[in-house]
Order: sequence, then structure tokens, then C-alpha cells
Amino acid sequence: MRDLAEMFRPDGLLAEHLPGFTHRHAQEEMAQLVWDALGARRHLAIEAGTGIGKTFAYLVPVLLSGKRAVISTGTRTLQDQLYDRDLPMLGAAIGRPVDVALLKGRNNYLCWHRLDLAQQERTRGDSFQAKLADIAAWARSDSSGDLTELADLAEDDALRSTITSTADNCLGTQCAFFDDCFVLEARRRAQSADVVIVNHHLLLADLVLKDAGFGELLPGADAVIVDEAHQLPEIAQQFFGVSVGSRELQRLARDVLAEARAAGLAQELEPLTDALVKTTADSRLAAGEHTGRLPWSDCPAELRQAVLAWQERLQALGSRLEAARKIGPGLQRCWERCQDGANRLRTLQEGDPRGLRWVELSPRGLAVHWTPLDTGLELGQRIEAHGGTWIFASATLAVGDDFSLFLDRVGVPEPLTQVLPSPFNYAENSRLYLPQGLPQPNESDYVARVLSTVWPLVEASGGGAFLLFTSYRALHEAQRLLNAVPLPGPLLVQGEGPRTELLQRFRAAGDAVLLGTSSFWQGVDVRGSALRMVIIDKLPFASPGDPLIRARIERIRSEGGDPFNQFQLPQAVLALKQGVGRLIRDFDDRGMVVLCDPRLRTRSYGRVFLGALPPMPLVEDAEEALAFAAGLLPQFESQDVASVP
Repeated sequence: MRDLAEMFRPDGLLAEHLPGFTHRHAQEEMAQLVWDALGARRHLAIEAGTGIGKTFAYLVPVLLSGKRAVISTGTRTLQDQLYDRDLPMLGAAIGRPVDVALLKGRNNYLCWHRLDLAQQERTRGDSFQAKLADIAAWARSDSSGDLTELADLAEDDALRSTITSTADNCLGTQCAFFDDCFVLEARRRAQSADVVIVNHHLLLADLVLKDAGFGELLPGADAVIVDEAHQLPEIAQQFFGVSVGSRELQRLARDVLAEARAAGLAQELEPLTDALVKTTADSRLAAGEHTGRLPWSDCPAELRQAVLAWQERLQALGSRLEAARKIGPGLQRCWERCQDGANRLRTLQEGDPRGLRWVELSPRGLAVHWTPLDTGLELGQRIEAHGGTWIFASATLAVGDDFSLFLDRVGVPEPLTQVLPSPFNYAENSRLYLPQGLPQPNESDYVARVLSTVWPLVEASGGGAFLLFTSYRALHEAQRLLNAVPLPGPLLVQGEGPRTELLQRFRAAGDAVLLGTSSFWQGVDVRGSALRMVIIDKLPFASPGDPLIRARIERIRSEGGDPFNQFQLPQAVLALKQGVGRLIRDFDDRGMVVLCDPRLRTRSYGRVFLGALPPMPLVEDAEEALAFAAGLLPQFESQDVASVP
């Protein structure tokens, strides 16, 4: 059995077999921590700074231990990297071939039943049917059913929802195509593999819901590695709450109609499905122009009454389906969905004092939720019931050395913990600039003053900047102001295209300026000189107007706690660490972070934020900041090449 020292030392096996591998002390230290946790069967939470190479640091101990492991990631990109590159390379280097399964969500696999229904639908034209025939031919070949193999079927193609299943409309063991099911086959492969790669949604669905008819993934797994673990608590809320949304009900109506057409019952059921769709549309109109989150108690009476009508429509549709459900499993499943939706609506009407009822309004729809204020207890119970060793890894889990906010939310009270700083040379390659003289963030001219302060820096660096905002209102105001000034390169704005496309354009341009909000604060990796400045308008305190945030604050206060220091401050610190972490992504990256919020200097909690950031030299003089920014201006060449972890 090879040992860790032999793997990671400067002249070790990884250096010998992997071109570009460099020894990193923190990576070797993290690998030892994971190895010790696996041996002691102790849970481990580890904050691994950017550049440590945490992927190899947890993969090597898992492979050397011979334990069966589930690896959960936050992004499909990392899933593909693990499956296509990292695990095959490590297996070859260690000399131990490893059986790996990559399991994706249902919406990535063709569903034979849904395809059959679509092919029976003759109202969409010959070109639609020809495309379905091509997909059927591909699926009958030596295919895994993974739709990502189809280069001409984009992720946002509307056809995908027609030919894939959801947990709601899957017929399970009652499906005529059950034995040929691609999801079932993928799960069978996963259950026999040494290492299974999933995403956080799939991990939690398996842990909490136990997807009926397909078996469980986790039994038999000795270790569960949760990468990008900071995302887990927010995702977990979805699985412990109760929700009913207009889009869900509209999908149900479409599915009922498709099954009814196949059974020759369309004329009888279509008036009921139309009524359900109309009711959901009317409920959105009752909310007016408001978007965002509202407590149920603050919703207009018309909106609450309209949502109650959903239950009446579901009951009417369900009553008619009850007589038709024996015709086939498709109609049977639709009837079950009507019953389930009506039951959830009853639960939402009753409420539960341990959580909050609230409504989320988007421009085209709405959803009603009940969310528990403390998911940690239930998630922790499921982790404990599963057994095995759980490793939580991320670049942002702790405030200083304190992991308590994260650990409370995942319900793991006494794991091993460790913070490992990034190996990057921040002192040489970066600066942290705190502009002087800006007004308080609640002043009406704050965004304009921020832009007038930072724009000379953006011009000096020739663009290559992320401007990250804490609200859409500030982003749109900045966009309006920048539309009136000369730009060093293209202006890219969140919402004017898919995030992946915006990032591709940003990397290719080299002189672009990107305006983003929350989705660009994390999970974005731009290496090389394309990104050389990250500007953040305000400290990212969660809005106390958000009903969930307000309810958590009130709950902590009612228990005699300090909501600011226990919840609001640590949450904001972790969010700021994520935003700042967008800048330096590789050893040769150079850049400047600009934090505009004057509260970093005027409030006592400012030192908590500054103390949590990477050790970037602090700049407060405008001329010094301008000189450093000018030194970042490159003769741009794309350097967006992934290094070996």
C-alpha cells in the first residue's frame, strides 16, 4: 500500500506521472487530514484556500483507503472534471484502476415514456417529429441516454423538458419502459461503482427523499465528500420545506393533457387542465407588479384567495382523474400528483410555527413555501443515520477559525476542523484598496459616487474588471451610468445572457467590464489576465427585508441570542470572502480588489471582514492604487488554461 508522503512529495508519484504537478505543502497537509478522518471515522470540515488543490487532496486518500465514496459537487463543470480527468489520472498514477460512475439529475437523461408521448403528439409538425425520430435512433444505439452527448440539443432547448422526466411525472416501476430506463441504468452503475460523483441536489434528494423505485445511492458508502460545501445549507432548505408553485401546476396540466391525448380523453380533460393553468395565471396577476419574497401574512388578500383556488382546481381535476386512472400508469401518476399537490396546499394553509410561510414572486409566476428556520437538526439526523465519514470542503466555511455558522446549519456538532490558507503570493501579486471619502451606502448618490471613484482604476487597468453589486437596483443604476461614458471594452451585464456565455465573452475580450450580482460572487473561475480587478460596492449583508432573514433574526433574538454576531455578520463575511475570491485564481494571476463600503473603516465589525480576507497588502492612497492598476494592463493573451490541482 502506497502512503501519502510517497504520493505528494516533490519527487513523488504525482510529480512523476502528472505533467504540471507541483508540490504544495497545504495540499499534502489537507490530504493527511482527510486520511486521518477516514481512519478515525470522524467527520471533517476543512476550509481550503484557493490554489491548494483540494480536489486531489481528498481524492488521493479516498483511493488509497479503498473505501467506497460518494463525491458531491456544486457544479456540473467540476463533476465532469472529476470524471473525465482527475480520477482517471490518479488511478493511473496510483496503479489502482477505479470504477467511477457519474450520476446526473433526471433532466439529463432521455425518458422513453416521455419520448413515446411526444411521438404520439401530431400537432407540432413534421420537423418536430423528425427531431424526435433522430433522438430515438441515437438512443437505440450504444447510448447512455445522457442528452449532453447530443451536440445539437442545447441545455436550454425547450425540447428537453418534453423528453425527460421529473421526480413528479416519473412512473417508476409501473412504467412500460422500466427495464430500459436510462436513469435506472445510471443508478445501477452507481450502486456498483467504487466512487460515485453526484451534485448536491441529487445527494440531498437521495438522503432525504429516497427516490422511490430506483434504490438508494448512499447505503454502503464509507465516505461522503462534499466539495463546495458552503452551498449545502441553502440547498437543504428546499428538501425540508413544503412548496407549491405555478410552474409545477402548469407542468402537471401539460402532463395530464399529454396522457389524456394518448388515452383518447383529451376532449374530456382539457377544460379542467385549462382551468388550472388559468387559475395560476390569475393568481400572478393578483400580486400586481411586485417581485421578490413576501411573508404570507403581508400578501394581498386577493393573492391569498387566488392561491387557495389552486386547491379547488386540483381537487376538480383529481376527481375526474380518479375515474380514469385505471386506464394506465401515466394517468394514475397524474392523479397521485393532484392528490399530493392538494395535500401540500392544505399543509401550507395550516402553517407550522417552527418555520415561515412566504411567497416568491417572479415576473411570470409565483410559488408558496413553508421553510423550516432550522434545517440543521433534520439534516444532521440524516447524516448520522447514514453513517460513514463526511468530509466538508470549501474555500469559505469559517470566519477566522470559527466554523459554527456552517456546522449549525448542517447539524454536525463536533467534527474535526481546520483552516488551510491559500498558497498564492498575495503580497506580490495583489492589492486591497479601500477608497476614502465615499458616503454611507444608504445615500441616494452612493452608486454614482462609487463609479466616479473606481472608474479611473478601470481605465488605468484597461478593463478586465468585475463590478459586483449587492442588489439588482444598484446594478441597473450602474449600467445606466456607464452607458453614457466611453468604455475600455465591452460592457457585459448579468441577465443579458446565460452566465456561461457572459464568462466566455469576458475571457475572450480581455478588456471587458462585467456587472454582476449574487450569481457572479461565487462559482466563477477566470484565470489569467482577463480578470485583473474585482470591485465590490457594499458589504454583502443579507437584506433584513427578506422574510426568511427577518424570521431567523427574530428567532435568535427570542432565544436570547445576538442575531447580528451569531448570524448576520458571519454570513456577510463568508459572502465577501466568496466575492473577493473571484480575483486570484492561479499562481501567476495579478490584480486588485476594491472594497467601496466605508463601514470597513467606520464600524468596529470592519476588522472582522478585513481579518477574514486573504493577506493582500492594504492600499488607502488613491495615487498608489492608480499606479498599481496601471501596472496590471497587459498585452492581453488568453491564459484561461486549467492547471493540475
